[in-house]
Amino acid sequence: MYEPRTYRERMVGKGFGSFIACVEETDIWVGIDTASFSKLNLTELTETTESYIKSLRSVLTGYIAENTLFQTSLIPLEEDPEAAVIVQEMIKAAYLAGTGPMAAVAGAFSESIGNRLLELFPIREIIVENGGDIWISVKRPVRISVFAGDSPLSGKIGIIIQPEDTPMGVCTSSGTVGHSLSLGRADAVTIACKNTAEADALATAYGNRIHTREDIDRVIEEIKERENILSALLIYKDTAAVCGKCEVNIIHE
Repeated sequence: MYEPRTYRERMVGKGFGSFIACVEETDIWVGIDTASFSKLNLTELTETTESYIKSLRSVLTGYIAENTLFQTSLIPLEEDPEAAVIVQEMIKAAYLAGTGPMAAVAGAFSESIGNRLLELFPIREIIVENGGDIWISVKRPVRISVFAGDSPLSGKIGIIIQPEDTPMGVCTSSGTVGHSLSLGRADAVTIACKNTAEADALATAYGNRIHTREDIDRVIEEIKERENILSALLIYKDTAAVCGKCEVNIIHE
């Protein structure tokens, strides 16, 4: 069932043109700096993106047909050096996070799609969002607002992405929003890493560990031990905790 993604309207600030590419359950939002966007053919952009999504989905479904545990496992699987690159990325991210490989699928898709569009089109800045999991490559600071469902902090906190840290992934897991599996009750756990599949799997892993407000401090301390995590933002009801190098600020508009 299609779920309207109204958060996209306020996810990033001005200066980006955007389009949506949908293939079955995969629903991708792509933001491109307005200078580049104005020179591109929207139909060609959309069709190219949808064609690439189909190829990624075909690779994934083909692998799952022969390796059913890949889709259902909630724990890491062994490496498969013979698998396609995107499958290997998901397996590695899951091993690092302690999750099943499908916990990394949205982030892996975002990064792969973003890199593909940069290869094919003269794009200066790009943001690719897939169900709250973002890959971003920019030349100026950009604020990403965090959607946290019914929390009073939803849309009120922004992560400032500095261009020198990109390309990077910013991924969010929620136990109260959306259809993705989460074993926790956090309204949002947002993780920023250089590798988007890792950010996605880690957001899921730490989201699984937050059931009450008292869990937040413990989880933040665990996150601080991860060298590959650039920043983290945890939201549980009216409580938020942050750590890492990315600036976080309050959104007043």
